[in-house]
Parts: sequence; C-alpha cells; structure tokens
Amino acid sequence: MNTALIISNTIEFVKSTLKNAEGGHDWFHIERVYKNAKLIAKGEKADDLIVTLGALLHDIADSKFHNGDETVGPKIAKEFLRNQDVSEEIIAHVVKIIENISFKGGKEAQKFKSPELDIVQDADRLDALGAIGIARAFNYGGFKGRALYDPDIEADLNMTKEQYKSSTAPTINHFYEKLLLLKDRMNTTTGKKIATERHQYMLGFLEQFYAEWNGKL
Repeated sequence: MNTALIISNTIEFVKSTLKNAEGGHDWFHIERVYKNAKLIAKGEKADDLIVTLGALLHDIADSKFHNGDETVGPKIAKEFLRNQDVSEEIIAHVVKIIENISFKGGKEAQKFKSPELDIVQDADRLDALGAIGIARAFNYGGFKGRALYDPDIEADLNMTKEQYKSSTAPTINHFYEKLLLLKDRMNTTTGKKIATERHQYMLGFLEQFYAEWNGKL
C-alpha cells in the first residue's frame, strides 16, 4: 500500500463529499479532528494509518443528515477504501470506528473498543467542547431551527438513543444532555487534559449566558 497516496486521496474525497455540508460537520470539522487525533496519538500506542483514516472518514455521512440511517457512512467508507486497495483488516477496523464513535445519548453502550477508536473518539469529542464546541452547537441549532434557550424546557438526561436522535430541544439543553458530559468520557491522557480546559471554558460561557438572559450586571 502507498500510505501517503491513500491519505492524500482520502483527504480529497472527504473535501469533495462534504463540500456543501452543514458548518459544524464540514471539511473543517474533519480537519480539526484529524489534527486532534494526530496530537493525541503521540502519547498512545496505535496504528497511525487506522487513526488517520478513522479521523478523516468518521463523519463522511453523519446519520443526522441521512434520516438517522447509521449504515450510510460505513458503506461509503468501505467502498472508498476498497477502491484504494486498502487491506480488508484495516477497512474493517475503520468501519468499526465510524460505527462506534458517536455519543448516541446517555444510555447507549459502546459495542467496540480499540486504542485507535479511543484516539479518534477523543479527537472528535474535543471538537464538541470549548469555543468551537459552542459555535458548532449554535450553528447546528440554527440549521435545525431550534430555540436558543427556553427556561420552561428542562434538559433530559435520561433519553433513550431514539429520543436523543429525535430531540428538538433548545440548544442550551444540548450542553447538559451531551457537551458537559464529555469531559468524564474521554479515553486518553491527552484528551482528558484538553477536555478539562475546554469544559471550564463552557461553564464560564453558560454563567455569562444566564447572567445576560436574566438581565444581571
């Protein structure tokens, strides 16, 4: 396998496929996750090619934009990688990463584990935290026509997977239903360190948000 060529082709494929994607799930999201994954991998023992391909292809067809169908992304990734003559062993691992990377709601158990998934999952979750995480949350909320905040609608921490996927709650609720939970679900030492810093930033944002909402100086 020509690893450099495979990676280059994958980058071009992802850029082309996600050219018109929603702003929080576009090529720039993939690029940030890719960079995060490379940073985290420096402190972990893992297969670099699997980490790279997993990071680049993890959101090639996010189910949120395909009527909730979680099979589209793995199928697209598998077909692309086979056309690049990637080994079936690597393809199977990358597909497992795509199938298991998502949060899926608080009650959903992860069914696969590997050092490569740990790295890519942390890299993806870091992009849901901090300043960019806040920006992505409100960008997606606007894309879906959701309210910023409604004091009468409480966050639901006991949703099933299907309830989580179909939720139309205000964007602020998403902080409690997912974003603020991620810090304690990180897998790697580097991921945990960065997540802790970004988590604190989000808490500060929420404090300021509520102060402004309630007319406090």
